Amino acid sequence: MHSAYGRKVTDSRERVDSAAGWLVVAATATATFAVFGVTYSFGAVFTAIREEFGVGKGQAALFFSFTTFIYFVVGVFTGRLADRYGPRPILLAGAVSLGLGLFLTSLVNNVLLGYLTYGVGVGIGVGCAYVPMIATVGGWFERDRTKAMGVAVAGIGMGTLVGAPLAKYLVTSYGWRTAFVVLGVGSAALLALASIGARRPPGSGTQDPPPPLRLLLKDRRFIWLYASMTLLSSGLFVPMVYLDDYLESQGRSGGALLIGIIGATSVVGRLALGAVASKVDLMRLYQMCVIALGASYVIWILAGANYTSLVVFTICMGTSYGGWIALSPAVTAHLFGPIGLGGVLGALYTSAGIGGLVGPPIIGVVIDATNYQTAIGLVIVLSFLSLLLLITASRAAPPSTPPSIQVSDDSDEDISQASAWLVPSSHGGMRLIRR
Repeated sequence: MHSAYGRKVTDSRERVDSAAGWLVVAATATATFAVFGVTYSFGAVFTAIREEFGVGKGQAALFFSFTTFIYFVVGVFTGRLADRYGPRPILLAGAVSLGLGLFLTSLVNNVLLGYLTYGVGVGIGVGCAYVPMIATVGGWFERDRTKAMGVAVAGIGMGTLVGAPLAKYLVTSYGWRTAFVVLGVGSAALLALASIGARRPPGSGTQDPPPPLRLLLKDRRFIWLYASMTLLSSGLFVPMVYLDDYLESQGRSGGALLIGIIGATSVVGRLALGAVASKVDLMRLYQMCVIALGASYVIWILAGANYTSLVVFTICMGTSYGGWIALSPAVTAHLFGPIGLGGVLGALYTSAGIGGLVGPPIIGVVIDATNYQTAIGLVIVLSFLSLLLLITASRAAPPSTPPSIQVSDDSDEDISQASAWLVPSSHGGMRLIRR
C-alpha cells in the first residue's frame, strides 16, 4: 500500500502543469464566459426591468444583488463538493439552474417572484461554475498557476464584452422577456459544453480537505482580507448595474458598449497582471489593483456626459478589476496554501456576495435621493477603506499553532492525507497539521 500510494502521488504530480491542465483552463474560460456573460449583462436590461415593474433603482438592483449574494454563498458548498466529487456534475447542475432560472423569470409578472427566479436560478448557476472550476484550475498547476488562472477568468471579461451588447440588442428588438429566454438557452448549452473538459486535478483522490471554517476565522489574515473584499465588492458591481442607466440620465446612449469595454479591458488585466504576478511581489501588485480601481471612479465623476472620458474610465476600471479578479485566487493560495482551495475560496468569496448584496441597492437609493456624483463618491470611499484593510491583512502574522495540534514540517507519506491539512509555516513554506 505504501509503495502503491507513493506511485500514485508521483504519477499525478507528473501531470501538473501539463497540456491536460490547459484543456481544463479552456473549459473554465467557457464556463465563466457563459455565466458572467449573463450576470454582467444585467445593466443592459436594468431600465426595462425597472419600468416593467414600476420600481426605483434600488429595488431593480436587487435582481442583480440577490444573484451576486447567492452565487458567492453557494460557492461555499460547491467548492467543497467539487473538491470531493469533481467539477463535472456540479457544472451540469449549474447549467440546469441557469437555463431554468432565466426561463422562469421571463414568465413572471411580480417583482418579488422575479427576485426568486432570477436570483436563485442564475445565482446557483454561477455558483456551480465559478468557484469549482477556478479551484480545479488551481489544482492542475503549480509553476504556471497564476498565468492559468488569469486565462481561465478571462472568460468573465469576454462574456461581459459579448453579453452586454447582445442583451441590449435583444431587449431593444424583442423585449427583455425574449432576451432572457435566448440568454438562458445559450448559456446552459455553453456550460454543458464546458463540462466535457471539466476534469479532476491530479492527485485529487488523495487531496486534503480545506481547513475547517472555524480555524480560518481564527486567522487574522483571513478576517482582514474578508473585510477588504466586502467593502471593495460593495462598489465593484456598480458600473455593471448603473452605467447604461447613467448614460440615459445624461441624454446619451451607448452604456451597454461601455459595460462591454469593461469586460474587454478586464481580459487584458487578467492576462497581463496574471503573467506579471509571477515576477513581482504578488501582494503589492494586488494592492495596486485596488488603488487603480478607486482612482478610476474619480475619472467617472469628472467625466460627466463626455463619452470619451467615460471610455477612459471603463478602460482603467476594467483593467484593474480584471487584475483584482485574476489575482484573488493566487493571493488566497499564497496566504493559505493550495490544499482544499475550493473550500477556502468558497468561504472567502462570501465577502463579495455580501458586498454585492448590499452595495448596488444602497447606491441606487443614494442616486434616487441625491445624484450619481454623490453615489460614485461613496464608492471611492469604500475603495480606500478596502485598501487599508488589505494592507493590514498582508502585514498580519500567520496564526500560532495550538499546542494540542501535532505539526510536521516535512510531509510524511505514512501520515493519512485524510486526517491532515497544510497551512503556511511562520518560518516560510508549508506545515502539515494533523487533526
